[in-house]
Amino acid sequence: MCNTSFSERGDKETVESGAFLMPKYDRDGLIVAVVTDVASGEVLMVGYMNEEALKRTIETGEAWYWSRSRQGFWKKGETSGQVQTVHEILTDCDQDALVLKVSVAGNGATCHVGYRSCFFRKITTPTDGAVGLERVESEKVYDPAEVYGKG
Repeated sequence: MCNTSFSERGDKETVESGAFLMPKYDRDGLIVAVVTDVASGEVLMVGYMNEEALKRTIETGEAWYWSRSRQGFWKKGETSGQVQTVHEILTDCDQDALVLKVSVAGNGATCHVGYRSCFFRKITTPTDGAVGLERVESEKVYDPAEVYGKG
C-alpha cells in the first residue's frame, strides 16, 4: 500500500540534528504516538504505530495505529466516525516518540469509553493515603454501546 520510505538510522548527530526521519522502534517494532488536539493542545490519547501504520498515516493524512491487543492495524474512527485528520507530526530528538496534532471528526471524541479524551481522570491522594482517581471530564460525549454495539 505505502510508497513512503524512511532513511536508515544514522549516527547520533544525524538522528538528533539531521533533516531525515529515522524512526527508532522498540523491540516489538512499535513507536509511541501521543495524540493532541491541533487547536487546544489537549492530550487526547496515546497509541502505537509500527512502520506501516506510520507510513499509512503520512500518506493518507489520517491516523493509523497498531493495536497491541488485536495485533492488527486500525484506522482511528473507522467504526465510530471519529476519524483523526493529522495536521502535523512531530518527533523527539532521538526519534523514538511521536506527537500527532489532529482534529477529530464526528462528535470530536477520542476515547472508546465515551469521553473526549482518554485522559478524563486525574490521580488524587487523599489524606488517608489511598490513591484514587477523579474525573476531570464530567460527562461522556457519546454512548459507546450505541457506537460500537456493545457495553
